[in-house]
Amino acid sequence: MWVAVCLDFDLAAQGDSLDDVRRRMDAMLTEYVEDALTGEDRDHAETLLNRRAPWRYWLRFYWFSIVDRLRRRAPRSHLPFHETLPLTLAR
Repeated sequence: MWVAVCLDFDLAAQGDSLDDVRRRMDAMLTEYVEDALTGEDRDHAETLLNRRAPWRYWLRFYWFSIVDRLRRRAPRSHLPFHETLPLTLAR
């Protein structure tokens, strides 16, 4: 099982493979942002688009990043990825 966490919006997805979890997270993020900007929740867009994960998750992310840099030869137990959300809004 793979788990992806978006710390910027405090969202999580899980899947059977890295590609599966990426697809699920992409779909979740697209729906979340579109709903915040153009859907029912647009009145709360500022709050929704500035929602961040709790600090303990950020600390864990940075801890794993530091450990990963120190142990480059060890098998990777996590794969951080930073991708831009391709978003096209309906007009």
